[in-house]
Amino acid sequence: MQTSVKVAVVGASGYSGEELVRLLIAHPRAELVALTSRQLAGQTLGSVFPRFAGMRYSELPFINSDVESVVASGAGHVFLALPHGLAHEFAGPLLRAGLKVLDLSADFRIKDVSVYEEFYGEAHHEPELAARSVYGLAEVYREALKGADLVACAGCYPTSILLPLIPLLRANLLETDSIHVCSLSGVSGAGRNAKVDYLYAECNESIRAYGVPKHRHLAEIEQELSSAAKSTVLISFTPHLAPVTRGIHTTIYAKPRRGVVPEQIGEALAGAYAGAQFVRLLKGGGLPDTKYVTHSNFIDIAWRYDARTGRLVLLSAEDNLVKGAAGQAVQCLNILCGWDETCGLL
Repeated sequence: MQTSVKVAVVGASGYSGEELVRLLIAHPRAELVALTSRQLAGQTLGSVFPRFAGMRYSELPFINSDVESVVASGAGHVFLALPHGLAHEFAGPLLRAGLKVLDLSADFRIKDVSVYEEFYGEAHHEPELAARSVYGLAEVYREALKGADLVACAGCYPTSILLPLIPLLRANLLETDSIHVCSLSGVSGAGRNAKVDYLYAECNESIRAYGVPKHRHLAEIEQELSSAAKSTVLISFTPHLAPVTRGIHTTIYAKPRRGVVPEQIGEALAGAYAGAQFVRLLKGGGLPDTKYVTHSNFIDIAWRYDARTGRLVLLSAEDNLVKGAAGQAVQCLNILCGWDETCGLL
């Protein structure tokens, strides 16, 4: 077990990068030695983000986003908080330099690069890295993460969908062709960019679907569901933009297999997440609510069986920037380094 490590954040100016910085400032075993941003190079963390002024690392300057500068910083672990299609520029060279990489983009999540190219509309430049990466969903791949040097951190929507469903598919409790998902996400999920669709006046007092019928996250969702079920799983998935800054609420509908009784659903979820620090299975009449998970690494999950329709309803809520991005990455770092998973997250 490593007592402490030096870490860098590449792309620290975006929402996920900023959230990573917030968590790393309070992390007792991670020393932040580099922040990169092509636009902000030379400016200090505290001047760019006044929320961090006077705090640990507030005088740390942003540096140029290049591999040589990151390696020279002395970091041993690097978070890549970049848009998809850019992480491959850094991951390979950093790995060859002996650093460990935790990527928050989609570049290495999808094992079949032809599927990546289908959903993302561009060529994949590092297929061998995609093949060797470990999918960064801590509660599912904890053991594999312990020996990883490249972690492809799970996406925000996928986390909210996979954690409720994987235990049930592994236990063969669901009809695999019956799964339909509706999710609502806060606007921060679109990233920090100036697009008309995400202006306050366009989003406020409005809910709208997007990415229909083939949102990019379907690629990793179906990959992981198929792995859990040991057969091909295709689902219907409709994401929506909600007029909040952060948080994801997901509702999943599925049909239990013949002979499955409701008690088996609860038993499978409880068994899968016994001891999982950040998965809260709500009991009684409790239902997931984003206000109880925002700014935290928790995901809340509940389920109901609808005897009238014979369908199972699964619900989850998480913070898209924490459990769906930065918090998930820090949780994976903790596992890599042999620390308690809650380190820096509670």
